[in-house]
Amino acid sequence: MNKRGQALVEYVLIVAILAIIIISLMKYFGGYLKDAITKTGCNIAGEEYVKGEKRGEGYCLDPELENIKEKEEN
Repeated sequence: MNKRGQALVEYVLIVAILAIIIISLMKYFGGYLKDAITKTGCNIAGEEYVKGEKRGEGYCLDPELENIKEKEEN
């Protein structure tokens, strides 16, 4: 009976360590992942990807809206 409790504790420790590793990796690579997803979304929508100053700050810019803004300014 004591071995069951020990095995359970070992499994809980393994899951906890894996969770810490996954969270750390997501914090480190999160900006890169967000930029990659945004860039893909821009391509699908036919918009231009604009790189942000920091990781994860990129955004899509609709070229048609850009042309409308230029016409309004003139």
